[in-house]
Amino acid sequence: MSATIRLLPAVVIGALALLSGCATHPGQTSSPFPVANAQLEQLRDNPVALRMFIQQFPKGGDLHNHLSGAVYAEDFIDWAVEDGLCLDLDSLTASPPPCDSSRGQPPVAEHIAQDPFARDRLIDAWSMRNFVPGHSAASGHEQFFRTFFRFGKANSGRKGDMLAAARWHAADQHVGYLELMTSPAMGQARALARGLGSTDELGVLHQALRDAGIDSLVQQASAQLQQMRTEADTLLGCKGAANMPSPDPACDIEVRFLAQVIRTFPSEEVFAQSLLAHLLVQHDPYVVGINLVAPEDDHQTLNDYHRQMNQLGWLAEQLGEVPVALHAGELSLGLVHPRHLRHHIRSAVEIAGAQRIGHGVSIAHEYRPEELLMAMAEHDIAVEINLTSNAQILGISGKHHPFQTYRQYGVPLTLSTDDAGVSRGDLSHEYQRATEAYQLTFADLLELSRNALEYAFIPGESLWQAKVGGNYHPACADATPPQSPPPTCTLFLADNPRARLQWRHEGALHAFEQQRRELGNRRGW
Repeated sequence: MSATIRLLPAVVIGALALLSGCATHPGQTSSPFPVANAQLEQLRDNPVALRMFIQQFPKGGDLHNHLSGAVYAEDFIDWAVEDGLCLDLDSLTASPPPCDSSRGQPPVAEHIAQDPFARDRLIDAWSMRNFVPGHSAASGHEQFFRTFFRFGKANSGRKGDMLAAARWHAADQHVGYLELMTSPAMGQARALARGLGSTDELGVLHQALRDAGIDSLVQQASAQLQQMRTEADTLLGCKGAANMPSPDPACDIEVRFLAQVIRTFPSEEVFAQSLLAHLLVQHDPYVVGINLVAPEDDHQTLNDYHRQMNQLGWLAEQLGEVPVALHAGELSLGLVHPRHLRHHIRSAVEIAGAQRIGHGVSIAHEYRPEELLMAMAEHDIAVEINLTSNAQILGISGKHHPFQTYRQYGVPLTLSTDDAGVSRGDLSHEYQRATEAYQLTFADLLELSRNALEYAFIPGESLWQAKVGGNYHPACADATPPQSPPPTCTLFLADNPRARLQWRHEGALHAFEQQRRELGNRRGW
C-alpha cells in the first residue's frame, strides 16, 4: 500500500525508548529570540497580556481548516439576508426561496426585522456560542455538526466571500499560509457513482467512473476554485483591483486547497469523490492534497472505515501517490464501540498512507499505541492538533488530551483551528490555550509555527537542511533573515515555494523580535 509504515522491531523500539528518555525536551532548547523568550516568561501568568503577545506572534500556517466552518455566523446571516433566503423557524435552518411566513418559513430578513432577538438566536444556532448541553443540543458533538446543516444554504454562491473572510482572519492572526478544505464538484462525483451500482472491485468501479466522465469534473472543479480565488481577490482589492487601490494585507496570504471527500456516503460514492480528489491534485497546482471529512463516528463511516482506507491505498498504487491528510482518531471512549478505537489512526497511516493525521485524540486506545507513536515519529507523520474543537466535540482537554504524549514520543505537531467560525475562536486562541495548558516555552511556539510550513503540502524543498530550527539549506547557509538573501539563496527560494514561505516566516519572526524589543524599551522592561 501507499507509503506503508512497518512497525519497528521490539529491540529497536526499546533502544528508541531509552534514547527518548535521555533526549532534550523541546522546551529546553535555547531560543534565538531572547527578547520574545524573556517576555513570554514575564507574561505567561497574565492571560490578557499573553493574548496580545500571541496575537502578534507569526504562526506560519493553519493546516486543518474547513472553509465552510472558518466563517463566522454573522457573515452567513448577512449573506442570507442579502440573498433573500428563508428560515425554518422550527429547525433554524436556512433554505432558498420561495419563503412562506404563514408556514413558519419567513425570509431571514423579515424574521430579524420583526424580532430583536432573532439575530442572536441564529448566531447561537449556527455556532457553538452560548451552547448549553441538554438545552441547545444533547451534546457539543451534536450542536457542532448540526450547525453545518443549518447555515449550509447561506454559503451557496458565496465561495469567494468565504475565501476572502478566511484570508482576512489569517492576516489578522499573522498566519502566512492556509490549507483550506473544500469539496468542489464532489456532489457531481457522487451522482456519477449512484448510477453505477455497488461493487467492491475497485478496478471495475474506477473504469466505470472514467467511462462515465469523471475526468470532466476535474476541469469543472478546478474552474470553481479559480473563480473562488478571483472573487476573493476582487473583494480584498488584490492585484490592483480598482475598488481598493491599497491592497488588503490578506492579499499576501498564500492559499492552497485540500480536496475534501465527504465520507458518510455509500462506499462507491466515497470512492468516486476520492478518485476526483486524486485527479484534481494531479491536475491543479492549487490543490495539494486529499482529506476525508465529516463525523468519524457516523454509522456509515464506522462500517466502511477500513474499506475507505483501502480505496485511498489502491488509488495511490494505481495512479501514483499524492499527499494525504486524514481525520483519524477524532473519537473517545463512550462515543463509539471500543472496537472502533483500536485501528483508525493506524489504518490511516499504514493502509491509506496518510502523511498527516487530523485530531488523533484516541491514540491511547489504538492497538499497540507505543509502537504506532514511535513509527509516526520515525516517519515524520505530523498530527494536526485542534484543542478547542476537541474540547467542544469530544469533551477532551488539558491533561486528558494526548498533546503531551505526542511530544514525548517525538511526533511532530501543528496547531490548527479546525472550524474557527463555528467554534468562535482563532489560531491565537489555540496557541494561547496550548501555552497555558502545557506550559509551552517560546522555543515550543517557534517549533509549532515552523512545523506548520515544514509539514504543509506545498511543493518544493525545505529551507531547513535537516531538523526544523537547525541549519539552513546549503544554498542559504550564509543568509540571515530579514536581510536580502545572497544570489544562491535567491535562486533556491525562487525554485522552492515551501522554502520561500519559510524564509518569509523567518523574516516575520525576526521582525516580531524587534517589535518586542522596541515595546520593551518603551515600557521600561
